[in-house]
Amino acid sequence: MANAYPAALRRVISALSKFPGVGEKSAARLAMYLLRTPQSEVQELAQALGELKDKIRLCRRCFAFADAELCPICADPGRSPGQLLVVADPGDLLAIEKVGWFAGLYHVLGGLISPLEGVGPDDLRLRELLARVKADGVGEVILALNPSLEGEATTTYLSQELKPLGLKVTRIAYGLPMGGDIKYADQQTLRESLSHRVEA
Repeated sequence: MANAYPAALRRVISALSKFPGVGEKSAARLAMYLLRTPQSEVQELAQALGELKDKIRLCRRCFAFADAELCPICADPGRSPGQLLVVADPGDLLAIEKVGWFAGLYHVLGGLISPLEGVGPDDLRLRELLARVKADGVGEVILALNPSLEGEATTTYLSQELKPLGLKVTRIAYGLPMGGDIKYADQQTLRESLSHRVEA
């Protein structure tokens, strides 16, 4: 980074360039924008970022992002408790929810089975999933995991664990390429995947 930047500006550029998809040039543009922005707006951004870490936690039931004990979806009495859609992380949940088609509840695993990375079934929220299925009278579990080797391994494992419980286990149909990421799929692809799900 050029030494022409004052130290405070260099620190901001360095911090911003750590964001996914933000290189040094983009970080410098953002920092310059913040310099031109009124002080009140910069303080509002700083406060919002501080509150993000202080107030956002995981829902005690589904493990999605929440600012209370339950996330807005779990707290909504209008959601159908008979269907439970399983995703790897909160970003996938938000992408599917944005489609506006699914009216059931969710369960966030917190990752995918990946032996190469040392992540096994015990490292995910599988016990919590099985407990919810047994306690909440779930009739169908929809597996919505990324079409990757890890996603397929997790789907196979979950299917083997869930089917003996006597409930319907389906998986979303994929219009996504192998190795794709659910959170980056367009809404129509996600809607079609949910509409044409198949037995897992």
